[in-house]
Amino acid sequence: MKHLVTTQLAFCGFGIFLSAQTAEKPNIIYILADDLGYGDTGCYGQIKIETPNIDNLAKGGMLFSQFYSGTTVSAPSRSVLLTGKHTGHTYIRGNDELPERGDVQSHQAMFNNPFLEGQRPLPSDTYTIPAMLKDVGYVTGCVGKWGLGYPGSRSTPARMGFDFFYGYNCQRQAHTYYPPFLYKNENREYLNNKIIEPGTLLSKGLDPLSANSYSKYVQNDYAPDLMFRELLSFIEKNKKNPFFLYWATPIPHVPLQAPQRWIDYYVKKFGDEKPYLGKMGYYPSRYPNATYAAMISYLDEQVGAIIDYLKENGLYNNTLIIFTSDNGPTFNGGTDSHYFRSAGPFKSERGWGKTSLHEGGIRVPFIASWPKIIKANSYTDHVSAAWDIMPTFAEITGATLTETDGISILPTLKGKKQRGHEYLYWEFPENKGQIAIRVNNWKGLIQNVKNGNNRMELFDLNSDPQELYNLADENPDIIKRMENIIKEAHIRSEIEKFRFPFDN
Repeated sequence: MKHLVTTQLAFCGFGIFLSAQTAEKPNIIYILADDLGYGDTGCYGQIKIETPNIDNLAKGGMLFSQFYSGTTVSAPSRSVLLTGKHTGHTYIRGNDELPERGDVQSHQAMFNNPFLEGQRPLPSDTYTIPAMLKDVGYVTGCVGKWGLGYPGSRSTPARMGFDFFYGYNCQRQAHTYYPPFLYKNENREYLNNKIIEPGTLLSKGLDPLSANSYSKYVQNDYAPDLMFRELLSFIEKNKKNPFFLYWATPIPHVPLQAPQRWIDYYVKKFGDEKPYLGKMGYYPSRYPNATYAAMISYLDEQVGAIIDYLKENGLYNNTLIIFTSDNGPTFNGGTDSHYFRSAGPFKSERGWGKTSLHEGGIRVPFIASWPKIIKANSYTDHVSAAWDIMPTFAEITGATLTETDGISILPTLKGKKQRGHEYLYWEFPENKGQIAIRVNNWKGLIQNVKNGNNRMELFDLNSDPQELYNLADENPDIIKRMENIIKEAHIRSEIEKFRFPFDN
C-alpha cells in the first residue's frame, strides 16, 4: 500500500531544509528488547542461543557494530529514545519509582492502588517520536513496557502520542511475566494469574532439583503471548495506513520465565544444570541458563512471525524494521552473562554490564531492515546512538523536527556518506554516579561521581574494547577536551535525584 506525501525534510544539525520529492511513507516497527546484550544473538556472535529469524533480519538488511543505547537502565533509556535527547539533556536520567508515594515495591499494594504503579512521568509538553509521526499521518502503537509515567499521570502512552497501548505501564509490574493485569490504553485488563511477589523463594521442604517444585511460578496467562496477539491485531487494523509500532518487549529481562517447550528444548541441548534458588532476586528457576536461552529464542520466534505476516500481507518491502536493546545484559535474577558471553567482546559481569557506562552496559545490537532502501547483508561501523532515531524518522517521513541531540542515520541506511558525531555523551546518576564520553576511538569514563570523584579514566576502544588499560596520564589533552565536553553536554537536571555534586 502506497502512502504518498509532499513535505519538507529537516536535516538535523545542518540547519537547512530541502524540498522533498513525493515519496512513499514506510511503515516503521521499532523492536526494543530489554537487557539483551550485544552478543546475545547469532548475528553478533552468540553460539549457544539460536536466533535464526533475527539473524535473517540482519542478512536482509544492515548490521551496526557501534550503536549505543540511550543509557544503561530502562526508564531513562526510553526517555532518550522517545525524545531524541541524551542523558545530559533528557528529563528522565535514571529510574525513579517515586517511593514517597507509599509501598511502591509491593505488587499487592499496586494491585490495590494504581497510584503506586509506574515511574516518574515526562513533562506534559514533551515532544516525542509518536507525536511527531502522528503529525504526518501515522497511526501509532506501543506494545510492551512503558515505564515513563504512572496510570493517570500526564505521561501515559496515550498522552505522549500513542493511539494504542497494550502492556505494562509499570516496569516493576514487568518483574513477573504472569501479572494480575495488563493495560489496554488507559484501563486495566485483569488476567487469570495470582500475585506472587518477586523474591518469593521455594517453599520449605521442596526438592530444589525437582522441576515440580517450581510449578507455582508458572501460571495461566503469559503476558508476552497476550502482548504479541495485540501487536498483530494493531498491524492488521492499520495495514492500509502508514503505522509506527514501538514494540518495547520486556524480554529477556528477568524473571526467568519462558514457554515450557522452549525450556525443554534447551534443557535437552545444554543438559542438567544447577538451579537458581532466588538469592539474587526475582523468582527461582530450575534451569536458569536454559530458561534465559528459551526467552530469547521465543522472542526470535515472534520476530519471525511478524516478518511472515508482513510478507503475507504485502507490507514487508515498505516496512522499516529496527531491532535493538535498551541496555546491556544484567547480572541478577539467575542470569549468567559470562556463560553466554552476552556482551560479546565486552565485559558484562556486575559493574561492567547493565547499570554501568562501560561498553558492556551501553553497546547494543542494532539491525535495520527495509528492503526497498537498505542493501541486503550490509554492515556499518558508523558510531551512533538512540538519540539519532528521532531525527532519522523525521527525515524518512518528512516530519517537523524540534531540536534534538541526534543526527539522522538515513544516509548510512542508504549506503551514502554520513555525517558523524563530534562526541557521544552519557550521564547516569545511579550506581554512585557515572559519566561517559566517546570521541572517535577514545572513551572517557568517570565513576563514583556522587562520592566526589572527578578523575576520568581513558580507554582506546580500538585496541582495548574491554576498557582494561587506563591511558589518562599519557593523554592529558584528550582528557581536557572531554572535561570541556561535559560542560557543554550537561544541563543541570530539574529533578534533584538526578543531579551531580558539581550542580550545586
